[in-house]
Amino acid sequence: MRATPDFLHSESSTTGSPILAAQGLSKQVGFDHETLTILDDVSFSLSPGSTLAIVGASGSGKSTLLGLLAGLDSPTKGSVTLAGHTLGQLDEDGRARLRAEHVGFVFQSFQLLPALTALDNVALPLELNGHKEARREAQALLERVGLGSRVQHRPKELSGGEQQRVALARAFVTRPKLLFADEPTGNLDTQTGERIIDLLFSLNSESGTTLVLVTHDERLAARCGARLRLAGGQVIERDGV
Repeated sequence: MRATPDFLHSESSTTGSPILAAQGLSKQVGFDHETLTILDDVSFSLSPGSTLAIVGASGSGKSTLLGLLAGLDSPTKGSVTLAGHTLGQLDEDGRARLRAEHVGFVFQSFQLLPALTALDNVALPLELNGHKEARREAQALLERVGLGSRVQHRPKELSGGEQQRVALARAFVTRPKLLFADEPTGNLDTQTGERIIDLLFSLNSESGTTLVLVTHDERLAARCGARLRLAGGQVIERDGV
């Protein structure tokens, strides 16, 4: 069994103020001289260390909601509070700084920089913050995800599952308070996807990170402590949130 890097351990508590809260969140866009409602009056809050699956069919508003929660887009109505900060009160640079300090991302398409090695990809977020031990911590986390022998390989030299493991290491290396995962197994075969999800939940447990997972996979959603189901941009079912 691989040792867990010391910096992954967390003292996060599930008590106190919510790490993430949405209030009356709505998103509308103009379309062919009409107003299209993509998301309608979504409200919930999450305690630190909790896990939430946002589920629904394609077009239900899942990815739109994730973008609003992460401050990548702005709502038409409503508000989002992340790590004690109201996103609507911050400008674009302020939201970017907040994400850099508190948020990690895992995407369906991996989003690795093709010219960089696995080690460079994982170390980069720490290096941008001036972290003196960036490469040592990146190396330790790549070993934790089973890629200690692949640190000098570039993305094109790695399988899909290996690329997603690099992406997981990059997401957790900054010790985020909140991790957004958007269909993290969408580009992987079933067996590889299951291994990636096992690893994701293992890392999340070790770090005490709050996980928000967007998925259409009901088995995957069932592994989260809370679920929010969307249809037509509205919450039609909630469990534990």
